[in-house]
Amino acid sequence: MKFTTVLLVVLVVSCAVPLVSAQAVTLSAQALTGTWQATVKVNGLDIPFRIEFGGSDSTPQATFFNGDERFLSTSGKRDGGSLEINWEYLAATLNASLKDGELDGQYTRARGTPYPFHARPAEGRRVGIDGIAPAAPPRIEGVWEIHDIASGKGEKAWRLIVHQNGDHASAAILRIDGDTGTLDGSFHDGKFTLSHFSGMRPALLEITLAADGTLNLVLNGKNKMTAISPAVARAKGLPEPDDPSRHTGVKDASEPFRFSFPDLNGKLVSNTDARFKGKVVLVNITGSWCPNCHDEAPFLAEIYRKYRAQGLEIVALSFEEADQLTDPTRLRAFLARYGIEYTVLLGGTTDEAHAKLSQALNWDAWPTTFLLGRDGRVRNVHTGFPSKASGDLYTQATREFTEQVERLLAEVDCHCAE
Repeated sequence: MKFTTVLLVVLVVSCAVPLVSAQAVTLSAQALTGTWQATVKVNGLDIPFRIEFGGSDSTPQATFFNGDERFLSTSGKRDGGSLEINWEYLAATLNASLKDGELDGQYTRARGTPYPFHARPAEGRRVGIDGIAPAAPPRIEGVWEIHDIASGKGEKAWRLIVHQNGDHASAAILRIDGDTGTLDGSFHDGKFTLSHFSGMRPALLEITLAADGTLNLVLNGKNKMTAISPAVARAKGLPEPDDPSRHTGVKDASEPFRFSFPDLNGKLVSNTDARFKGKVVLVNITGSWCPNCHDEAPFLAEIYRKYRAQGLEIVALSFEEADQLTDPTRLRAFLARYGIEYTVLLGGTTDEAHAKLSQALNWDAWPTTFLLGRDGRVRNVHTGFPSKASGDLYTQATREFTEQVERLLAEVDCHCAE
């Protein structure tokens, strides 16, 4: 009887061990899959954001978010608890180790120091404490203006665009060069805490509604500003934010706009080449390191496909780091990600840009686009580019840009520059 009992126990244990091991393998394979709550530490400040993991156990993938826009990794590998995930079009790598169900490591880009990284699986949102719903949040949605700014570009004001749904809000600060991307978060402890990290431009914004109806802002834990309504700003005689179509110009609009730089295969391309004669040409000053240039690229790719047959050409002058000029791997991945078919030239390093763009007047923003008529002369300049996070202001900017292109294309007769 005892022998039978012992034998039965041994059989049960021996059968159970492989089952537990199989479960452990399955859990290991699925450990990364799903949405995680993450932070990167920037200048001592934790920036929260969501990241989504997928792929397979040996070749993991990860996705950053800018609102609804997804930034999917291009390659990845995992060795036990260690993983490496790459975004080639950002020249960025996430190295992290999985331990006790959490990830720790660092996120490295070509520019700047690495960011310490931490993540854990996302949990469902809780309603208040002990099941008690929090107090109703104040209404802060709308377009606001920020005038107490420290801009190195001579700006007098920025815009703050806020969308709100109950205790959840998303926002963007729109400057002359573009916006912050979608800052996303919720209301708690008497304020909205919003953040952004899409593999680029980490930011943390706290918004508190003041008794006088203004918004008290704290950007990145230290920059204190006040947002007021445009109506109040005009009543106080405060200036409007800079007009992107008037911020930058050229020293002599009667001269053709000149460029002569190599393409990615080393072939020299110039404004005097036959391919540009009699064409409307958009000369886009850009860089694959520039977040606002990532915002603009899909729009330019689309407008080129739409109007190329009508005589539109786009030439991107890309200013990059020295190593990218030698081997432009990030730039090539940037072109592939956005389906760019127009001409892209290597302008040089970023610190050479002002000297090489000597015809430009008050040029200080990435990106900037010079719109050339069929005679090769600058007719309009558009400074910066807002992302979809700017809402109606994004729609307005893209509509006005498109209308400018259509007007130039309609000017069939011209005395084209020789």
